Amino acid sequence: MDILHAVILGIVEGLSEFLPISSTGHLILTAQVLKLPHTDFLKSFEIAIQLGAILSVVVLYFKSLLTDLRIIKKLLAAFIPTAITGLAFYKLIKGLLLGNGHIVVWSLLIGGAFLVIFELLHKENRSAPDDVAAISYKQAIFIGFFQSIAMIPGVSRSAATIIGGLLLGLKRKAIVEFSFLLAVPTMLAATMLDLSKSADTFSRDQFTLLFCGFITSFVVALFSIKFLLGFIKKHSFISFGVYRILIALLFLFWSL
Repeated sequence: MDILHAVILGIVEGLSEFLPISSTGHLILTAQVLKLPHTDFLKSFEIAIQLGAILSVVVLYFKSLLTDLRIIKKLLAAFIPTAITGLAFYKLIKGLLLGNGHIVVWSLLIGGAFLVIFELLHKENRSAPDDVAAISYKQAIFIGFFQSIAMIPGVSRSAATIIGGLLLGLKRKAIVEFSFLLAVPTMLAATMLDLSKSADTFSRDQFTLLFCGFITSFVVALFSIKFLLGFIKKHSFISFGVYRILIALLFLFWSL
């Protein structure tokens, strides 16, 4: 792995983190296309650069994160199910699931079909508030359980949380923004947990690669967030579901 690979993976992460298409899944498949061996460092790299993309949320939602105590409390409530699941299954996730292209492809395919069907059947509750602060603690915890499903590579954290919120009757804008904000404690904790267990094995060159991927994903994600917020005002997520199906089929045929 070299700096060019790190930049490419950073771009992929920044573009896909907040879209319902699974950034982790895309990183794993991109690494396969680049013929990068899925070492423990690459797995840690794929986790850590997600934090770079997530920090773009801090820049864009600085006021919501640091001044509205109501939202902070609800984010922490939503984070609890993921924290418990992540700690319980950390070894399984990193050892067996991360880097498994077959799991990614099938998760993309099944998740894409589900996303299309869900959007065709779902009717948005137009009377629901579109303010993130209006989300209740019970709803926040429920959304957190949905986020936990995304520990399976290819599921998509944003898709899981958004669908969970829509099932609760939340407005699309409210759950999309809540999903953005929930990513901050989630990926901060995931990165800190992984680095605490793995950082002492990294070389200086590997830390350089991490930095390049981190910065790249941060910059690209700033534009990705703005794109998604503009997109949801006029469109459903059906196109993302179709994309997931197509990319999964492409990799299935490629593997043959």
